[in-house]
Amino acid sequence: MANIFRVTGYIAFVLFVSGAPGQTEPLATAQLTPDEFKWDPTPAGGQRAVLVGDEKKSGMYVIRARFPVNFKVQPHFHPDERVVTVMSGTLYMGYGEQFDESAMKALPAGSIWTEPAKQPHFVWAKDGEVVIQVVGGNGPSGVTLIGPK
Repeated sequence: MANIFRVTGYIAFVLFVSGAPGQTEPLATAQLTPDEFKWDPTPAGGQRAVLVGDEKKSGMYVIRARFPVNFKVQPHFHPDERVVTVMSGTLYMGYGEQFDESAMKALPAGSIWTEPAKQPHFVWAKDGEVVIQVVGGNGPSGVTLIGPK
């Protein structure tokens, strides 16, 4: 039994040192002020700025998204885990495969929510502009929309 643990430990060490498949991109240094963010329009009408990393690659990434008043994001999910912080405004957020206002919770600035991998969710900037920050660490990421039922 001790030999199994020794062999397992050795394999783990070799994989760590040799750069095993699935290794993430290293985090680069960054110092950004808000006026240095590069905001790009999204196809749905919001805006986003990639602050750290690259969501299309493995590794950590940070994105800010800006939603105008009454902006709705229909049910969707991502292949990776995420933690989201409401930076400004109040965002209504719910989990599920159908947009359901009664299932939403109002999350004011400073609130957070989690998005486990493949967990359907939806949001609404009901009362005014909202800015969120998304931190993901298990890219590559993506979006899968869930059609109406």
